[in-house]
Amino acid sequence: MTTYMLGVDIGTTSTKAVLFTKDGKVIQKENIGYPLHTPDMSTAEQDPEEIYQAVKQAITNIMKKNREMMPAFISFSSAMHSLIAIDENDQPLTPCITWADNRSESWAHKIKDEWGGHEIYKRTGTPIHPMSPLSKITWITNERPEIAQRTKKYIGIKEYIFKKFFNQYVVDYSIASAMGMMNLTELTWDKEALKIAGIREDQLSTLVPTTQIFTHCDSELALQMGLDPHIPFVIGASDGVLSNLGVNAIGKGEIAVTIGTSGAIRTIIDRPQTDEKGRIFCYALTEDHWVIGGPVNNGGIVLRWIRDEFASSEVETAKRLGLDPYEVLTKIAERVRPGANGLIFHPFLAGERAPVWNPDVRGSFFGLTLSHKKEHMIRAALEGVIFNLYTVFLALMECMDEPVTRIQATGGFARSAVWRQMMADIFDSEVVVPESYESSCLGACILGLYATGEIENFAVASDMIGSTHRHTPDEDAANAYRQLMPSFINLTRVLTEEYTKIANYQRGLIRKDSE
Repeated sequence: MTTYMLGVDIGTTSTKAVLFTKDGKVIQKENIGYPLHTPDMSTAEQDPEEIYQAVKQAITNIMKKNREMMPAFISFSSAMHSLIAIDENDQPLTPCITWADNRSESWAHKIKDEWGGHEIYKRTGTPIHPMSPLSKITWITNERPEIAQRTKKYIGIKEYIFKKFFNQYVVDYSIASAMGMMNLTELTWDKEALKIAGIREDQLSTLVPTTQIFTHCDSELALQMGLDPHIPFVIGASDGVLSNLGVNAIGKGEIAVTIGTSGAIRTIIDRPQTDEKGRIFCYALTEDHWVIGGPVNNGGIVLRWIRDEFASSEVETAKRLGLDPYEVLTKIAERVRPGANGLIFHPFLAGERAPVWNPDVRGSFFGLTLSHKKEHMIRAALEGVIFNLYTVFLALMECMDEPVTRIQATGGFARSAVWRQMMADIFDSEVVVPESYESSCLGACILGLYATGEIENFAVASDMIGSTHRHTPDEDAANAYRQLMPSFINLTRVLTEEYTKIANYQRGLIRKDSE
């Protein structure tokens, strides 16, 4: 008899649910989107209820079409760094404040520069940055006392959903390790971090392993979703660490690169480790598997900006011909030689996390001449996203014990052969792309198999991934990128003061406009 498993990934732009057979074959996928509200350049929020409904709907849709295929378990993946303040009656006092929200920026600077932030980073593994719930709670405590005084719990989106399903506030070690408040070696809340945030331990959820199993889902909810109420729910981990599992980048020296709306580069090690220069994160997968790496804000979001601001006529044509607008963009970029005739794009349209951890950095084109056309700008933008990921890769290599053995790439960008080849050329390394794009859902299910005792280790991942695209570097292209990379890196360094000045100027304009 075939065994089924259901992976659910609660992402920033949508929730995905994927029903797999036990050997990783996809039976059905559901994807339900929801908006990200960005009324100004610092705010990025969502409606937690909308996300909860999407999770419910995604599971319901799968079960409706596959009534005979009751999964052996459901396992969860979730975006990191979200924060919701909850009141005495378990109602949200705030929207879901996402990783992309920058309103706690001045408090992140304060924690970093005045309150011993580097020591907290070394204990908790989360770089000090506005994305971190530590910075967000500190901001609420100090600037939104009317919210802070009424807050019973500070939770993330997965906790919000598990509270609905099981009526308890629980957070897995993986999501907690991305909050900036969990001591990695002791697996407890860090007292110093809580003191900075101005909160008590009982205002956070109970910490549990990523393999923790919950049964007895709220019976009415289970009925609505078409589930057996006793089905095991595995709490699972964060989307980032599960993506490594889902692309089989779990061996020594294996690197996973993901580019969705944002991007990340990660590798698995067997004990917690942080970086003296504070450039990389360290998050939990299980107590014996830790993921180090760096996230970037600017992935597919840059391509969306290029699409909307540079290519509206091409997009219209694509729509009329029934083509994917992004495919059209990458085809335009393909007309231009690697290096875009010496045009460099810094893709910092949304500030940046790794490796600079500076919300003030800004995007720019460098090297523009009269001979550059729109297609050069499109190509430079695509290259800029990969250049930036490569700088994170350099930092990661400094912290790894092993040499890099291979790079596994995943995320929406992996659908584009142009972008895949660009990565192989810029990284000057073979890039392997699994056919399965749903790496976080598959990773959640592999963790679920481990949690339920079906497998003893994660080696099974290699049998589940299926066929792959392989791209090897083109020597001429790699040579062009080797020449341009130092300029990309040096410009970021020399512009540090100018970034702050221009960011302050922009913030001043926003204040004027809102008065």
